[in-house]
Amino acid sequence: MEFPNIRHLQAVVETARLKRVALAADVVHLSQPAVTHAIAKIEKNLSVKLFDRRPDGMYCTRAGQLFLVRAERMIDLLREGAAEAVRRASRDEKSGEEGPVRKDFHGALTPVHLRTLLAMASAGNYSQAARALGVSQPSVHRAAKDMQRLAGIRLFETNRRGVALTLPGEILARQARLAAAELRQAVFEIAEEQGREATTIVIGAMPLARSSILPQVIDDVITSAPSAPQIRTVEGPYPDLLRGLRFGEIDFMIGALRQPLPADDVSQEALFDDPLSVVASKDHPLAGEATVTLEDALRYPWIAPPKPTPAGSYLFDTLKIDTLPGTPVKIVSSSLVLVRGLMRRGPYLTIMSSRQIEMEEELGVLTTLPIPLEGNKRTIGLTFRKSWHPTPAQARLIEHLRRVCAGLSDSCSIE
Repeated sequence: MEFPNIRHLQAVVETARLKRVALAADVVHLSQPAVTHAIAKIEKNLSVKLFDRRPDGMYCTRAGQLFLVRAERMIDLLREGAAEAVRRASRDEKSGEEGPVRKDFHGALTPVHLRTLLAMASAGNYSQAARALGVSQPSVHRAAKDMQRLAGIRLFETNRRGVALTLPGEILARQARLAAAELRQAVFEIAEEQGREATTIVIGAMPLARSSILPQVIDDVITSAPSAPQIRTVEGPYPDLLRGLRFGEIDFMIGALRQPLPADDVSQEALFDDPLSVVASKDHPLAGEATVTLEDALRYPWIAPPKPTPAGSYLFDTLKIDTLPGTPVKIVSSSLVLVRGLMRRGPYLTIMSSRQIEMEEELGVLTTLPIPLEGNKRTIGLTFRKSWHPTPAQARLIEHLRRVCAGLSDSCSIE
């Protein structure tokens, strides 16, 4: 669904609050026919009735109640984004040169403005943004200038590569992305209320979750219901996953938690502690030995996880493997595919969770070495945006994840 006009969202919110179109029209400074048209347009786009029209007023349907919550959140996100953009612009003399500054300019933003802002955030120049939107370059340029006029601050600036968002522009774009994510959530919730499963759940999956946890959970969810949500996983470096989460492109992340908390607007939920082990190929000279020391292992070349990861931090900061004379670290990578390929070709070692190589152990490819490691447990859990409200389908999947991970926690305590 295309992002509605902000005034139209406000019209829905005020109509729900006041139960009268005439009263709502006065609050949002629109005519009664305009408010009626705004509600009808949103209902048409959602293919659902938001209000029951009764002699004594307008009352939200169940779908209307669901949409109302998300509409209020969309408006709040854009209001906060506009206010924060203006605050940041006040610190930069170059940012407040576009006219009278308006902290509440979010109410004047149109769908065209928001589409242009997000396209420019991704494209970095007018021509690519125009191609992405399917409009002319002058149209994009006009919308960008109009946004700056409404706000009274600079949202875009020219650089050697084209056009970039200013810091205030980036703040507003982030809030616009989060508002768009709220709209998607509304569509999912309304569809589920009508008995249709339209939810897409986007999970930022870190290595352990991809190999050990998510396959079981996803299979359980898909096979347990005839109409299951679509589940999409996103893989990549932790900073990329975190950015996707904070910008509303990922619903939640699962994997090793970070300490301290990586950002003020996210929260973490611990699920279980997972020990790290030294891993080798089945053909490694140390494989099969009853007793192996860390000193024995340091005679062989190592593949280290990147230092910012919990496993890499343990290897570099706790074991201080990189400070040893003639450090055995020869490769730095978090790719299990690369690790497995190298180990099939030579006596390489690495450190990771034994759960990450369960399949490889079953196939007789990799194994863990019986090397005692102190303080080797890392916490596995979920990372959310603090403001995120899951749909019922998303909440059910998360609850299933918790149950599966509770079983893993029990097995750890037994071991």
